[in-house]
Amino acid sequence: MIDARGLLCPMPVVMVQKEVKKSAPAALEVLVDNRCAVDNVSRFATNQGYAVQVEEQGADFLLKLSK
Repeated sequence: MIDARGLLCPMPVVMVQKEVKKSAPAALEVLVDNRCAVDNVSRFATNQGYAVQVEEQGADFLLKLSK
C-alpha cells in the first residue's frame, strides 16, 4: 500500500514508479486525495500493463492496480 495523500503530482506517480521498478508487484494499492493524482497514476499504471480500479473513500481515492 502506497499512501500518497497530501502529495501533489508528480510525487504519487514517482512513488508508484519506484515500487514498480523495485518489486514489479502483481497487485498494488495506492491511496491519494486529489483527482490529478488519480489521473496521472492511472495513466502510468495503464502504460505499465496494469488494470486500474478506482474507489472513492470519502475525500480520498483508492487505486487498485493489478496485472
